[in-house]
Amino acid sequence: MLYNLNSTERQNRGGILAVDVGSGTQDILIYRPGVEMENNVKLILPSQTRIVGGQIKRLTEAGRDIFVHGHLMGGGSSSGAIKDHIEAGHKVYATREAALTIKDDLEKVAARGVQVVDTAPEKCVPVEFKDIDIKALREAMKPFGVELPSVFAFAVQDHGFSPDRSNRQFRFEHWERFLTSGGNLGDLIYDQNSVPGYFTRMKAVMESCREEAEQIWAMDTGAAAIMGTLEDPKVREAAENEGCMLVNVGNQHTIAFLVAGSRVYGVFEHHTGRLTAGSLGDYLDRFRRGSLTHEEVFADHGHGCAILLEAGYHSFGFVSVTGPRRGLAEGLGYMAVPHGDMMISGAAGLVRSVLNKRSSH
Repeated sequence: MLYNLNSTERQNRGGILAVDVGSGTQDILIYRPGVEMENNVKLILPSQTRIVGGQIKRLTEAGRDIFVHGHLMGGGSSSGAIKDHIEAGHKVYATREAALTIKDDLEKVAARGVQVVDTAPEKCVPVEFKDIDIKALREAMKPFGVELPSVFAFAVQDHGFSPDRSNRQFRFEHWERFLTSGGNLGDLIYDQNSVPGYFTRMKAVMESCREEAEQIWAMDTGAAAIMGTLEDPKVREAAENEGCMLVNVGNQHTIAFLVAGSRVYGVFEHHTGRLTAGSLGDYLDRFRRGSLTHEEVFADHGHGCAILLEAGYHSFGFVSVTGPRRGLAEGLGYMAVPHGDMMISGAAGLVRSVLNKRSSH
């Protein structure tokens, strides 16, 4: 059964710090039981990879060598800034864990000019890698009298550790296992004990905040956004009745689930930058009807497509769209607005997933 955050779990003590980490922004929701969702604290801030990327860019302009340390984090801006720093003729040193941000294979990292070391060389400026900066967030909230909850829930996009294989293929095999093991929406979130070992980015986020939290949960960004759309009453009603196709058009990845009740019957995932409004519409239409193949999506440099045979018992006629690049899917379906704010889709999905786990135990 799917629930609405405004009407359930009022009795739960404490709150949840939910952070949806994207390539462009980190979308933050500080959930408090008994408070209407619209009145909870929300922030949309630059993502840590953009913050770190900007820091490295300034050091490039200053002509300084850098020492990267900390944790594995999301690439994108951070990895791009390191590439530019080396091309500008400056040195980059990195610890093993931080270097894995660039590639899962450290030999390939070294081939790009990054020197993997155990300690910081002299005269290097340290740059810390991490997807979440809890201390900075806590300090930022103090002037407003807002304390962070002791339960954290994070969403990150994790391809999984695959040094010798295509990370697109490796990641999609995870979705296939999820589908064939039941496709239960409740299985999309992990605690410290259940997160798969190959999800190294999720584990790194948990480790970076381990001393700051009483409990930590992690989830994929796409799955969190899908769960968040179900907080929109129209979407929830469709899922509980005839079934629906839920689409999240993110800055980097586009993902779609075929959902009926609390079960997922199909997954489609592609890179947003390779899609046009026309190609996305074609892919989604054929995905919903069950005629799209994994091979053609993968050949187009996407992640893939998987549909269970049982999907044929549902029409998935209702289409819901969310995500920062949702304009690409204009006219394809209903633009979901969970709790009046599309930007908290992922964070709301995190909160809902944690609350569902609590109620099931």
